[in-house]
This record gives sequence, structure tokens and C-alpha cells, in this order.
Amino acid sequence: MRFRGLSFLICFGWFCTVAVGQPIRFAFVTDTHVGAPETAAEDLRRTVADINALPNIDFVVFTGDVTDFGTEEELTTAKRIMDGLTRKWYIFPGNHDTKWSENGCNRFREVFGAERFAFDFGKYRFIGCGSGPNMRMSPGLVAREDVLWLRAEVEKLRGTDRPVIFMNHYPLDDALANWYLLTDELKKTNVQAALCGHGHANKAMNYEGIPATMGRSNLRAKDAVGGYNLVTIRNDTMTFAVRTPTVGAQAGQTALPWRTIVLENHRFGQASKPYPRPSYAVNEQYPQVQAVWEKQDSSDVGAGIVSDGTYAFYPNTNGNLVALSLADGSVKWRFQTGGKVYSTPALHKNRLVFASTDGTIYCLDTRTGRQRWARKTGKAIVASPLIDRKTVYIGSSEGKFRALALKNGAEQWTFDKVNGFIESIPVADKDRVYVGSWGSTLYALNRQTGALDWSWTNGKSRNFSPAAGTPQIVGGRIFLQTPDRTVTALDAQTGREIWKSNKHKGFESSGLSEDGSLVYVKCMNDTLWALSTRSAQLQPEWFVNCRYGYEISPSPVTERGGYIFIPTDDGAVYAVDRQTRQVAWAHKLSNAMVNRIWPLNGREVLVTTMDGKVARLRF
Repeated sequence: MRFRGLSFLICFGWFCTVAVGQPIRFAFVTDTHVGAPETAAEDLRRTVADINALPNIDFVVFTGDVTDFGTEEELTTAKRIMDGLTRKWYIFPGNHDTKWSENGCNRFREVFGAERFAFDFGKYRFIGCGSGPNMRMSPGLVAREDVLWLRAEVEKLRGTDRPVIFMNHYPLDDALANWYLLTDELKKTNVQAALCGHGHANKAMNYEGIPATMGRSNLRAKDAVGGYNLVTIRNDTMTFAVRTPTVGAQAGQTALPWRTIVLENHRFGQASKPYPRPSYAVNEQYPQVQAVWEKQDSSDVGAGIVSDGTYAFYPNTNGNLVALSLADGSVKWRFQTGGKVYSTPALHKNRLVFASTDGTIYCLDTRTGRQRWARKTGKAIVASPLIDRKTVYIGSSEGKFRALALKNGAEQWTFDKVNGFIESIPVADKDRVYVGSWGSTLYALNRQTGALDWSWTNGKSRNFSPAAGTPQIVGGRIFLQTPDRTVTALDAQTGREIWKSNKHKGFESSGLSEDGSLVYVKCMNDTLWALSTRSAQLQPEWFVNCRYGYEISPSPVTERGGYIFIPTDDGAVYAVDRQTRQVAWAHKLSNAMVNRIWPLNGREVLVTTMDGKVARLRF
């Protein structure tokens, strides 16, 4: 009996060992970009069919850039194709799903049911979250909400030794503005490997000791067929092999593994060598700049801050409009909407107007936060309003631009032929209101009737639209800075091009001098250019080398009191003294994009950053 019992235990132990040692096999699909090129949807369908036909696939992961432009049509098309999978699948967004999102980054979660994941398979914990930036051109950024979520997931693992496999869309390097927040959290766990997309090519990487792998795009590109990676975990080893899907009579093929990782505990909790982190040395260089107060929001802040001299008002992606005491930064009131807010508020006396991605334009009382009126549109709004002559002008994501009465929100007129969606703040003169769209078009609308007086297009694809940068208007001219690195001067009466230049290669950030004589162009490398607003042809007046480095954020340049304030995409504000044409000071708040700056009377400014920093600076 004892022998039989021992035999049973030996056999049972062998069975458990085999069961535990079963390999894990999953499909690693990334950068499907449904919507562009035209073959993207077909490439994804082939991949789905191929995965369904393969044996022993445990699950599928999609690591971002699911769509090309984040539109409703693209999202629903991708979801419809993915619903054909017969295996469990997990997904999160990439920058293409969030940067140009007409729905303000709300619909991804609604369509797919989630925008992050954490699950156990075998002995491993798989954790994944996406990365933007959300709605603004800048380096990659994991949303503040996702950073806090990851911290909570790490806390759940405290005291355990469960191996972790982490996934993100961007590599965890300095192309992701807050990479260090993620790596620092992950190193508190037994993280053994990381996966990412974004680069469209297979690549072996390493994140501060964490073995990492970038996967190829599912797109076919110049090949006849697209592809993805099959990942196998067996005996603490992870291998990656490219899989080419079956097409017609041509059978799919799995190549030999191109990447092998030994999965082990790297014991990051022990002392290790230091790694580079963002430098704040510029603040020591200019100690005359100090924060009167500084706050950290629990979500992203993707729009500018405004002030009436008593309160400061800013929106966040938790759907709040927040009112702070200008004196000490304390919260006076919050107004909750039903969607993320990317709309820089507009002020007029005791009224505050902004829009939410819940599809509503709101007017609040500045002192109490009480709603005075609300105008529902039925579509998400990521645009910002202009209040001019007791009229609110604002665009939306439904192909419409509206003029509403400031008093009660009553519709005065609607222009319903906008190509693409509207993101920026409009500008107006006595005759017209002007606004650009992600349909490659600038519209000049009669301010009394809403009739189209003229339109202008640069004739390029939507990614180069005059949409994110605010037009500058002065002296009967419109100045545009578009993502094709071009500055264009237009006649405001007719839309005729006065001049166009790509010599001052900015992206989408410009501004006007206080006296209207200059248009400022923030170039993509170090330099602020001042161009004449009055000449018949391009006439550069002067420039300043600010040494801010490579720069792509669309936040506008602002001048007040002889200082020109330049926001950057790495959390730093630069101030140029217009008289001396020198950098007067610089101050770094975070490592994420600075939004539209609000100068105060005297030598102070209000600043928000995309990762949720809010500050009042004095210089």
C-alpha cells in the first residue's frame, strides 16, 4: 500500500510539473492603423483569420495604433474585425488613436470596453496600458490616470514574487515623456520583460535592465502580405517569431525565432546603477523664477488656463472644470461634465464658457460654478470657444461651427459644411470669424449670418491641416502655421495668399506681438523668429536662439509686458525679453507639454502641463 501511494504521489507530481510547464503562446499584434493605408483593414482581417486557424494560441494582444486617426468609423471597423477572433484578446490605444481623436479619446474605451489590461496567465501577470499624447502633438505620454492605475496594480503585487510582463505602445525610453515613472514603478515588481509597438519594426531593446521587444507593424507596407509576432513562453524563456498569414492558397508561414529572452528575476529592488532622468538644472540657472504655488492634478490637463484676476480656471481629462484661488491655488469649486475636457475656457465678465467631449457647450458662473446654460450638440467637442461681442463661436466634431448667444446659449447660426473636425480656437474681426479644421481647410464665415465668404486649403493630407494651431489675425491679414512646416499669410477679405514660406520650420505654434507688428513663429529647433505682419512679402525681423531643443507642441506663443512666453513640449517655459532679444529666463515644471500660457498683470504667469501640473510663476 505504501508503494502504491508513493507511486501515485510520484505520478501526480509528474503530472503537475507537466501542467505547470505547459508553454504559453500568444499573438502579438501592433500598429494595425485601420483607416490608412487602404489595405490596413484587409491586413487585419487576414491576421484574425490566421490566428483563428492556428492551434494552441492562448490569447492575443493589440499594443496600440489600432487606427490611423481615431475616428468613429475607424474604431468601429477595427472592432468589427477583431470580434471575429475566437481567442481572448486584450487591447490598448496608441498615439494615432488619441492624438487626432475627434471624440476626445472617449470612444476607444466605449468601443473596445477597455483601454488598459491586467490579467494572469500561468504564473505570469500581464499588465498593459496605452500612451498618447492625447489630443496634442508632443512626445509620447502615458496619461496621468494610467500612471496612477499602474501604481495601484504594482501595489497589488506587493509582497509577491509573481513574474510580470509589461506592455505599452511606446518604448519605455525618453521618446515617452514620463517613461521613468513607469520604469520606476515596474522595478518594484518582478518585471521580467516588456513589449511595445510604435516603431513598425522588430527590434530588440532594453529598458534600464528590463529586456524589451518592439514588434513589427501588422501592415504589409511594401510587402505582399502583412504579419505579426507569435510569442512563446516555455521553461522561463520567451521567443518571438514572425508569422505571415495565410493568403488564398498560399499557406501562412512562421519564421524561425528572431528574438529570445531569458525570463528571470532581475532583483531591481536591490541597489543598481543610476539611470538618466529629466534635468531641472535650468531652474538653478534662473533662480529669479519661483512658484507662488504649484499643484498636481490627478489627471491630464490638455488645455490652457485662464484667470479673471480672482480665480484661475482650467479643465482636465477627468471631465472637470476646476476653479482655483489665484492667491494660493486652493480649489474653490469643481464642475463635473460627462466627458474629458480639452477646451480652453473663454471668459467674459462673470461668465465662463467651455465645451466637453460629452457633446455639450457649458456656460458657468465664475464665482459659484453654477451652470447658467448648456447647449447639447450630440457629438464630442474638442474645440475651444471664442467670446466676441456677446457671441460665443465654437466648432465641434460633427462638421459644424456655431454662433451662440452668450446670454442664454441660443443658436444664432450654424455652418454645417466643415470638412473634418475642429480643434482650435477661432479668431474674428468685424466682418468674419476664421477657423481651421482637420479637413485641410481654413474657413472664413460671415459673422452675422454664418455664410461661407471664402475657404483656403493647402491641398495636403489631413495630417497637415491648419487645425491645431490658432490663426493669427492683424491688419486685415491671417497668419497660419501648419504642420507641413509652412507659414502662410492670407488676405482676410478674400483668402488670397500674400506670401508663403517654409524657411522658418515651425510646426503649429505661433503668436502675435502686443502691438501687432510681428508674428512669432516657434521653430522646431531652438529658435523663435519674429516676422513682419505688414510687408508685401516674407520679411524676417529678428530671431532668438532659445536653445530649447527639438520642439513640436502646438501651444501658442504669447507676449505681455515686453516678454514673449514660449511653451515647449518638455515642460519648460522660456521668456524672451523683446527689447534685448535675449532669453530672460526659463523654468521647467515637468517633462510634459506646456499648454497655452496665461500672463497675469505684473511679472507672473499661469501655466498648465499635459501631465497635470498647474502653477503660478513669479519672475
